[in-house]
Amino acid sequence: MEDKTWNTERPVKDGVVPYLMLEDSSGASAFYQKAFGGEELIRMPTEDGKRVMHITMRINNGFLMFNDPFPEHGYPAETPQGYTLHLQVDDIDAWWKRAIDAGCTEVMAVQDMFWGDRYGQLKDPWGVSWSMGQPKG
Repeated sequence: MEDKTWNTERPVKDGVVPYLMLEDSSGASAFYQKAFGGEELIRMPTEDGKRVMHITMRINNGFLMFNDPFPEHGYPAETPQGYTLHLQVDDIDAWWKRAIDAGCTEVMAVQDMFWGDRYGQLKDPWGVSWSMGQPKG
């Protein structure tokens, strides 16, 4: 496996980037690669290799960062709530099927919406809410 540890080449230069704390962020990385076509760009494990301090991932030309909880430093695991990560995609049927086949749970089936998108919502195994949209037409 290619070494993706922290370096001076940081792919995220600007914009708002979600940063999640996920129990088993290594597993989340593998899942997001399978479910959303993510590409892991950077991984920074702890010295003992038992946890991950940082992962940067590219999904659909956007970025997502996440790490394992560190309760001993005041960052315990918490249930995700109050936000949704949105993916604007070019083929919602293909993206949706891949996410569901990987293990996401449907919350709202893909449907035509009044604002002009086909849109749906799902949750990943970590409880993170995701939505997908594609312009109708």
